Parts: sequence; structure tokens; C-alpha cells
Amino acid sequence: MKLRFLLPATLSMLGCTGAWGGSSSDSLRLVAPALEKYSQDKLMGEVWKRPELSLRDRSIVTLAALIARNQTAELADHVALALDHGIKPAEISEIITHLAFYAGRGNALVAAEITGQVFAQRKIGPGALPAATPKLLPLDEATEAKRVDIVHQQFGGTSPGLERYTTEVLFRDLWLRPDLKPRDRSLVTVSALIANGQVAQMAYHLNRAMDNGLTQAQAGEVIAHLAFYVGWPNAFSALPVAKDVFEKRPK
Repeated sequence: MKLRFLLPATLSMLGCTGAWGGSSSDSLRLVAPALEKYSQDKLMGEVWKRPELSLRDRSIVTLAALIARNQTAELADHVALALDHGIKPAEISEIITHLAFYAGRGNALVAAEITGQVFAQRKIGPGALPAATPKLLPLDEATEAKRVDIVHQQFGGTSPGLERYTTEVLFRDLWLRPDLKPRDRSLVTVSALIANGQVAQMAYHLNRAMDNGLTQAQAGEVIAHLAFYVGWPNAFSALPVAKDVFEKRPK
């Protein structure tokens, strides 16, 4: 689906005509008309049309950033837009669940409340949601054993409980849930880390994302896209980490 077919018709229908595609156009026009112009001309008029990321990927990145930062003003609009971009209700559900562990349970609960309202409007019921305990994807035991060993060497004994639950809950459960593809789950994680300025964890997860199929060009575009939603300082803070990852990966 081309973005030009969504703008302005679909975005207007969704109320996505405000700050960065949000629903506060009238207030913005009265208070910050320059911001409205940037929103329409640069963000929606250029960034969302750039070919380096699909509309689906851009919606995933945007949802992850908004949920991670508890930026609720635009969330309902972007949940609706994500559905229009082909993201399934089960995938949105998984994004929220995943971010409870990477951006905080409270943020996920707020996102679930808002998303539930959009689902109700779209008549999306429980049958479209993922099972609480699905059959998990197969685990790469060698890769997971290497991750456990590295964590233990770095932090062994500091917080045995955290090490245990990182393995049991995250990497032997959450990351193996089948309703969000590994590449998309990595995209959500990297986006959330950049959004919250948590670059200490970014190198591992960016490498994992690229192992899961994210290209270098796509990764760079994620950072550019996020600048408009989480601020230039957070985006620029991610650049040295991304550059180091790109340079060290096998050519």
C-alpha cells in the first residue's frame, strides 16, 4: 500500500493531522503552526514515504517508540494506522507484551487500554489475539548457551535472580512466541532502546536484529525515523553504537 493513498484521506479519517501525525491539528495550528508545517511537510510528507523502510516497518517502529516512552497522545491513531498497514491484531498484542519487559509494565498496561479502544472500534475480538501459552518457536541452543555464558562472565553473582529470569522468561519464552516474527521482535526492541536512550543494550540487540534479517540500510533508517518521534539527542546517541556494530559485522 502506497502512503500517497493514505494521505491525506486515511490519515484525516483517523484524525492523524496533528503534531507528528497526531490528532491535535486545531490546537497545533493555534499554538505552534511551524510544528504543524514540519509535521505535514517533513514527517508525513517525506519521512514516511522514504523507501528504506516499508510502511509496515515504520508503523512497528513508531508503535514501539510511543509505547516505550508512554507517549499516549498519538497512540490510538498509530494503532489504527498500523492495522491499515497490515499489522495483525495479534502482532500488536505481542508488541505490547514484549515492551512490558523492555520498556516497563506500566507503559504496556496504558498501551493495552488505548489499543483495546481501537480494537473495539474495529470490532476485533479475542479470537484475533495470540494464545497466552502458544507452542513456542524452536530455540537455537548453541546461540542461547553463548549468550548465557557471556552474561554470566560479565555479571555472574551480581543478581542471580535477574540472570535466571532473563533466561527463563525472556530468551526461553518471550522471544520464542510465534505471533511476532523474530525480525519484527528485534525491530521493536531496538526501537524501544533508542527511544529511551538505553544504548548500553543496543549493540547486542542490533546485532540480533541483523542476524534476524534487518539490513544495515534499514537499521540506519530506523534511527532517522525515530528522531522525529523521540528527539534528535536520542537518535544521535544511537549512532556511535550502530556505526560500531556495522563496522564489526562480517562483510
